[in-house]
Amino acid sequence: MIKSLVLASALAASGPAWAAEPASGAVEGASQDPSTRPLTAEERAQAVQELQDLRARMNRLESVLGVPSSPPALAVPPPARQAPADRNLELYGFLQLDAIQDFNRVNPDWEATLRPSRIPTTGGEFGTNGQSIFSVRQSRLGVKATGTLLDKPYEAKFEFDLYGVGADAGQTTMRVRHMYASWGPFLAGQTNSLFMDGDLFPNVIDYWGPTGMVFLRTPQLRWTFWNRNGFKMAAALEHATNDIDTGNLRLIDEDIASNIRNDEKVPDLTLQARYEGKWGHVQLSGILRRLGYETLGTENNEPRGHKTGWGVNLGTSLNVSLATLRLGAVYGRGIASYMNDGGMDFGPNVAVTPEPPSLVLVPSAEAVKLFGWTSYVDLNWSKQWTSSIGYSFDRVDNTNFQTATAFHKGQYASVNLLWHPASGVFTGGELLWGKRTDNDGNTGKDVRFQYSFHWDFSSKNLWSLFD
Repeated sequence: MIKSLVLASALAASGPAWAAEPASGAVEGASQDPSTRPLTAEERAQAVQELQDLRARMNRLESVLGVPSSPPALAVPPPARQAPADRNLELYGFLQLDAIQDFNRVNPDWEATLRPSRIPTTGGEFGTNGQSIFSVRQSRLGVKATGTLLDKPYEAKFEFDLYGVGADAGQTTMRVRHMYASWGPFLAGQTNSLFMDGDLFPNVIDYWGPTGMVFLRTPQLRWTFWNRNGFKMAAALEHATNDIDTGNLRLIDEDIASNIRNDEKVPDLTLQARYEGKWGHVQLSGILRRLGYETLGTENNEPRGHKTGWGVNLGTSLNVSLATLRLGAVYGRGIASYMNDGGMDFGPNVAVTPEPPSLVLVPSAEAVKLFGWTSYVDLNWSKQWTSSIGYSFDRVDNTNFQTATAFHKGQYASVNLLWHPASGVFTGGELLWGKRTDNDGNTGKDVRFQYSFHWDFSSKNLWSLFD
């Protein structure tokens, strides 16, 4: 900076004589103005010589004063470290309030949803008809990490809602939905079973949904060995659990009937083949499982044994104009644990052996046959109005030694109208009907109306909602 200022001053003071003279000839025309006419060869040589002399004098002056010949470089802080663009962490979920007017009754632990298997077939079992229910149990929170590791995509997810089940049935408490990590073709953790087709679940606001579809999230090890051009094939080993109905065994031996337990020595094997495109999708999945049982407190844990369970599940969704049609059918033996509602994997059977002068009952376990059906259509009337209407059922072939009150068939139907005033926000009402049929033919019904308010949120776009 010093050098530049001094050089400019020196140039102004010691330039050629014509640069310091007043432009007395300016009134005579532009040809007399030295600032507009080109320099002659002698003037250019003189100017270059004077600049070289000035530069030499400045160098000597800087040397005497100890001034560096060039200014020190400014220290520039390194750029802040940023996460790679292909790595993301998202917090997401939704808030939902369900206001339900039940015109009949269900098991109070399940009153915030409609499960046909929880409908009583005996009048007054859970009290008089008509209940008002408010619930926030559907509300959900999750966190998801995605990115690329060693040139393969990865995803890790932890998600829960507030719908208590099992020992927490009827409570508003944390229930894990997904907890898994995937990398490339491999997945480990809890998520949807490969035997399940999640795209069959319609746009209903009831929590549990259609009774006749496979629906289970379970711990598993999965390998997707083919995934190209919309076609995918995968296999998994999944956590095994058996639902055993001891039925009338208590009439033979009460102690044995109360002490029969699951015996799950190997995991379930599931397979899936799926093709999808803009028109929708089609999926075929299967399951092979070992169903085992044993008795506690007896010698060698007898009676004990096992059966082979198996199932086939076929589903499709078809996009037709403003509608999406969802159809699914499932059939097998010992697959009730994978169904959305109703049924049992094991049921007791007896063979009658004549041994004069009496008859001997020989009990055994049977993998129960089951068939399920789902048919729904989702309708997009406009960007703000949608509906869903459909019917679903599942039916088991009860064994000959189950009780009269054992579940035989569950039916489910619903229709709704939803308003979506903004992205991620909807509200509306749904009319639901359910029916349960027992082994002896007794039935129970439930009719209810549900109004819900729902708001999605995500760390990616939360603040944009207020723009």
